[in-house]
Parts: sequence; structure tokens; C-alpha cells
Amino acid sequence: MSQDIFPITNHENTQEQLKARLVILKQEFNAIENQITAFETMLRSHLENEIIEEHELNALYKQLQRDKKEKRLAQKKRGKKFKESKSLKVLAKTAPEKSSVEDQKERKRLYREAMLFTHPDTFSMQEDKIGLATEITAKLIEIYQSGNLEKLYNYHAHICSGNAFSQNINYKPANATDFKDQYLEKEIAEIEQLIIETKNKHTYKVLTEYENPLTFVDELKAYYVDRIFKLKKRTRKVRI
Repeated sequence: MSQDIFPITNHENTQEQLKARLVILKQEFNAIENQITAFETMLRSHLENEIIEEHELNALYKQLQRDKKEKRLAQKKRGKKFKESKSLKVLAKTAPEKSSVEDQKERKRLYREAMLFTHPDTFSMQEDKIGLATEITAKLIEIYQSGNLEKLYNYHAHICSGNAFSQNINYKPANATDFKDQYLEKEIAEIEQLIIETKNKHTYKVLTEYENPLTFVDELKAYYVDRIFKLKKRTRKVRI
């Protein structure tokens, strides 16, 4: 009787189908995210020291390159050939603030934890992607060296939340003024894109394509050892 008085329209059916589709997609996305998060947490626990050292050396090397470029430009303006200064300083430290032993321990904890998340795809083993995180890494080092615990707390939260990576597509609901079906379609399109990008992460490919994903730990270890060796050679003069 109620259906005769209030018949279900095709439009309402469409909305229900869209809602059901959205629920399924969200469940799929959450399952993939949880799987990747657990695997990457395990990887970080095995490679924490190597990841941090590589990020620090890479930031140092990039700063060294920028300093060299600036000196070349300055020399060119003066009409002289560029000469590398043996006393080249990189990543200049600001005067550290005085802090208690407890604060120092907390700063070190926050710094190391944030350093593990300064790149959205740390385990891609692609140098061009790793380079995207250099600016974030350099800023983290600068704040850590300043000794300002409050600033470090804030930047730690900024990095670990994922907000530091503006190139990532973040899931945001559509404007509430949109028509209901358009709103749902937009949500579906956005989360479908998130699923595609998440599945493109190297760690997801390892999980789904490797016969034994745990062998990736040794693969990563060898990669980071090689990267650290090369970066130490490139930054040897300024580290002496």
C-alpha cells in the first residue's frame, strides 16, 4: 500500500545503487590501506637506521648542489671561473634552544619517527621519487636542530598526517550544494582514483606479486646500503 502511495522512483534506485557502490569501494580502499600499512610498518622496523641516514645524506647532497649552483652564478656575474670552497657550509644550523634531557629525548623520538615518513612512497627505490621529499626532509632537520620542541611537534604531525605531500590526491567530500547523485558520483570517482594510486605503490605490488614478500627486506637493505655509500662519497668533503 505504501509503495502505491509513495512509489520508488528510478532516481531513488540510482541513488541507492551509488550508495552501495560507495560502501564497497570504501571497504576495498580501507582493506588495501591496512594491508600496506602493516607491511610498511614491518619494513620500517627492519630498516629504520638506513632510511634515516639515507634521507639525511640526500638532503645534505641536494643542499650542496644548490650551494654550488649559487656560487657558480655569483662567480659568473663577476666574470670569474667557479672555484669550489673547501669551507663550504651546508644546512646551516640555527642556534639550538636550551632544553632538558627529557625534551632532548622527545625531540629525537619525534625527529626519527617523522624522518621515516618524509616521502609518500619510501620503498619505491626510485631516486626521482625520493627527491620529491628533499625539501620536507631539510625542513625537518632545520627544526630539529633549532631545538624548538613545539615546532617539531607541529611539523611531526604535519608529516605523519600526510598533509606535507601536496602532490597526493586526498579524499575530500563534494560540495554539499551539489545534487545528491552528482555528489555520490564525485565521491565514487575520487575514491576510485585513490584505490588506483594506492595499488600503484611499490609495496602493494610486492605484496601481490612476490612469492614471498619478506624477501623484499633484503632487497631494500642492499638498495639503501648502496645509496648511503654513494651519498657519503658525494658529500665527503663537507662531512670531514
